[in-house]
Amino acid sequence: MGKSIVGLDIAGSSIRAVEVADADRARPTVVRFAEVPTPEGSVSRGEVLEPNTVANALKQLWSIGKFRSRDVMLGMGNQRVLSRDLTVPRAPLAQIRESLPFQVQDMLPVPVGDAILDFYPISEGESEGGPVLHGLLIAAIKDAVLANVRAAQLAGLNTVGVDLIPFALTRVLVGRQQHRGTTALVQLGADTTSVVLVTDGTPQFVRIIPSGGNDITKALANRLEISFEQAESVKRHLGIGRSARTPDDARAIAATFDAVNELMASLRNTISYFVNTRPSDAVSRIVVTGGGSRLIGLREALADYTHLPVEIGAAFAGTSLGRTIRDEDIAEHGDTIAVAYGLAVGGRAA
Repeated sequence: MGKSIVGLDIAGSSIRAVEVADADRARPTVVRFAEVPTPEGSVSRGEVLEPNTVANALKQLWSIGKFRSRDVMLGMGNQRVLSRDLTVPRAPLAQIRESLPFQVQDMLPVPVGDAILDFYPISEGESEGGPVLHGLLIAAIKDAVLANVRAAQLAGLNTVGVDLIPFALTRVLVGRQQHRGTTALVQLGADTTSVVLVTDGTPQFVRIIPSGGNDITKALANRLEISFEQAESVKRHLGIGRSARTPDDARAIAATFDAVNELMASLRNTISYFVNTRPSDAVSRIVVTGGGSRLIGLREALADYTHLPVEIGAAFAGTSLGRTIRDEDIAEHGDTIAVAYGLAVGGRAA
């Protein structure tokens, strides 16, 4: 079995890690995974605010998970990361990356020196000036990335790369399944919701919405005048299904639905924008993942709202499992550790 690597997902509610062997092969093997609660106030929407506190949590995570590798692939996916369409003269990728600071300043909300830049090629084309590459400019605020890297470093970990979370999810939820056509891949996290439109396995458009499951819980808590913890329990128990047995149940479901409805509107607007700018790429389905995808009634409501079939993502299809991991473990935790798994699978190529 090949040398292993760990995908590390530092989120607002939990820190999750998945160790994968043979990550660059057609059938990787998940050998270990674990998660610990994120220390309160130490992380905001995927960005580490207190590196020392997070480092201590990472040490606890490595102890609990008994991870053997200290090589980690980090993920970024919040409002401090942006994605823009970009067309550049065709050239080797290394040369394109070197030229980005001179080409994209007008596209960025911060000085070029404050950002980490990358280019993700999508397709080739022709222009009056000659051959071109169409792709996505990825820009991340440097301080946000370095804070996450610093936390890993303080925990004694070796960061081998940083990947965009939507790309990591695309890799394991669409690319490996070899789905043809255009898919809207939606990750419903605690603090953010990422949307990536994928055509024939290649990401075409990325949007990160600055709201997630915790925002729904907060709205429910305010509406019902209960604590966050109580609201989280109510949300998980009732969701937006049709299981109301009392007037209080009905009021809670209605409050949750109102909060979810705002998020669904953002999702529909994102898909509509993509379709309007690329009429030839009709979206055929929505795939949802992340902890928020467990919300009772969400899949049915999103299908009604968008008039598209909605599926639960199966990131671990075609994956081998180590001796200590059961199928039931993946069934229970698969949607929440999909990001970490996707990061690990892409780590050797980073």
